[in-house]
Amino acid sequence: KEIARRALASSTGMLVLFASAVQGWMVRGPVAAPLVQQQQQQQQLDAARAAAPAMKVSRRASENAGKVEEEKLYSPEEAVALMKELATAKFTETAELHGNLNLDPKYNDQQIRTTVALPHGTGKSVRVAVLAEGAAADEAKAAGADLVGMADLIEEIAAGNLNFEVLLATPPAMPKLAKLGKVLGPKGLMPSPKAGTVTAAPGEAVGEFKAGKIEFRTDKQGIVHVPFGKCDFEAGSLSENLAALTKTIEKNRPSGCKGKLWSTATLSSTMGPPIKLDVAALRTFAGVV
Repeated sequence: KEIARRALASSTGMLVLFASAVQGWMVRGPVAAPLVQQQQQQQQLDAARAAAPAMKVSRRASENAGKVEEEKLYSPEEAVALMKELATAKFTETAELHGNLNLDPKYNDQQIRTTVALPHGTGKSVRVAVLAEGAAADEAKAAGADLVGMADLIEEIAAGNLNFEVLLATPPAMPKLAKLGKVLGPKGLMPSPKAGTVTAAPGEAVGEFKAGKIEFRTDKQGIVHVPFGKCDFEAGSLSENLAALTKTIEKNRPSGCKGKLWSTATLSSTMGPPIKLDVAALRTFAGVV
């Protein structure tokens, strides 16, 4: 009898909750408590969202966005000219290429990590550190490296002192870098032969990176985000940098890429709106078709 009574009470409670949901009744008591609590939490969440301030768009940004045709695919020359026109911030903005590539970087044969030597540089001074000893260290210092060392520099890096943008290493230094993986890896600073940052000729490498050679890679979504100059460069200089960058991406097409490499490509300045590129025109412009 006791089991039958409990079963009847449970089924009755479920029927009451169902009826309250259909009819909009307010049911009180221990059976309704979880439902009421859930409704209150949802109401509080809705109220918080309604009270949150809307993101404001500056008049400058709004005006600039209106000058870009959303559905138009611009030629590289048009895009560079428009990007320079819309770079109206109070500082010198950086010109950026954002290439959405037909890659799935979770597979090793669908990744890009390489370097490009921009013919007109990036417009930015770069601090270069070199892990080297003996004659190689002297060569790096003579070429203008900002930091040169071996055991002392490794200890500085292990302590989290990463006051450089590029880290070069000679081959003898590589076994000693194993313990720095957790420090350098997340920052994208771990030297790699593929990226040209492991070299037996550090002096030459220092000169290249100081002159505008940059490293880039695909992110987790298969997109490359690469700066290719400053918006106060001449349009011709930016165009030549863009062509060199495009050619490098094409040259390093991963073996696992099936079909077309490019999905979309856009240009933008640091604070400017995205400008969609005609990918076919971009490849022709770079001389890779």
